[in-house]
Amino acid sequence: MPTFAGIKRQFLIAIMGRSQETVGKKEKEKKKAQKKREKVERAEDRKANNSKGKSLEDMMAYIDENGNISAVPPDPRKKKVINHEDIQIGVAKHVAEDYDPIRNGVVTFFNEAKGYGFINDLQSQESVFVHANQLSEPIKEKDKVTFETEQSPKGLSAVKVRKTL
Repeated sequence: MPTFAGIKRQFLIAIMGRSQETVGKKEKEKKKAQKKREKVERAEDRKANNSKGKSLEDMMAYIDENGNISAVPPDPRKKKVINHEDIQIGVAKHVAEDYDPIRNGVVTFFNEAKGYGFINDLQSQESVFVHANQLSEPIKEKDKVTFETEQSPKGLSAVKVRKTL
């Protein structure tokens, strides 16, 4: 029958004989080796696809008649001549052909004490600010008026306001 000391000695021999590497350590070493291989592969790929030493023609890119980038030069027969004065930079101002500077509206609010009010434009249904200085005659709420508009720092303002009959 084995003694306690004998069992203990066999156990110690079994433990000491095992590898000291854990599963986690092995996984980390595998990942590290994989990253090293990938780095070497990327370096070899860069060396193989190196653009240094290429001729100017190999590096040249062209734009065809439709504005697409291509590797071949465009056909000179399809070349279009463009006058530089015809090129418009920015957006052209939109001017309506049937634009009438005189508008019609109805006074929706007017405070005589403060000297301002608002006119509802009948054409665009916008509310336009009006100041007492821009009136040719006194107005009150629900009066029909004709006016012109002017752009002010705070928006549209009515000018040359007159009552209509």
